[in-house]
Amino acid sequence: MFVIGFLIGERYAVWAYKRKGLEEKDVSKLVTYVLLGTILGARLGHCLFYEPDYYLSNPLSILKIWEGGLASHGGYLGIFLTIYLYMKAMKGKMNFLWLMDMVAAPALLTGAFIRLGNLMNSEILGRPADVPWAMVFKKVDNISRHPTQIYEALGYLSSAVLLAILFKKYDGKWAEGRVWGVSLMYSFVFRFFVEFFKENQTSFENGLVLNMGQFLSIPFVAFGLYLFLRKPRHL
Repeated sequence: MFVIGFLIGERYAVWAYKRKGLEEKDVSKLVTYVLLGTILGARLGHCLFYEPDYYLSNPLSILKIWEGGLASHGGYLGIFLTIYLYMKAMKGKMNFLWLMDMVAAPALLTGAFIRLGNLMNSEILGRPADVPWAMVFKKVDNISRHPTQIYEALGYLSSAVLLAILFKKYDGKWAEGRVWGVSLMYSFVFRFFVEFFKENQTSFENGLVLNMGQFLSIPFVAFGLYLFLRKPRHL
């Protein structure tokens, strides 16, 4: 599901680069940076946000990505960092905020595909429910649950469509970074509310007012609001 998202994202980036008058050949390097940033960021995010005691005591286990454990908030931070590094490597060919505006839609589209992968793998389960659309994940138990993977996939898909429309319509008209701001607000507010229907991923979250996913979403929403309201300025 990662690969499907990145393949579509690569085509989207080629379209955006041509529209901006940038060289298509630079897209492959962008995809490489973002792919590495997503995987490394998601892995480190899980290790540090959800199970820091275990992984700090067993640092080599961080490399065992096949055992599972990826956090989308960490993946997003990884994209942020690697796009900044990519911009520096391009030596001023493009603006950082424009790049973040451009990748906003494909990043969330990839998130939607990943949640469908979670659905197929019976991962990131919802809480027990008796709603008509509840699902039973027989690999785990026989309890009817909220299909939160579908909730998130639909939220991210609708976000991606909205962002692609905004980027096409307002690129060059809005302050750079505003589309990115919309993406952060829309997607992480949605994520915050979907978390109420999810089972906690680790036991330490059971005693918290909000779970880790909700706590991590708050600064993303706040930063998105700042980007949307800020006065135009280059970064």
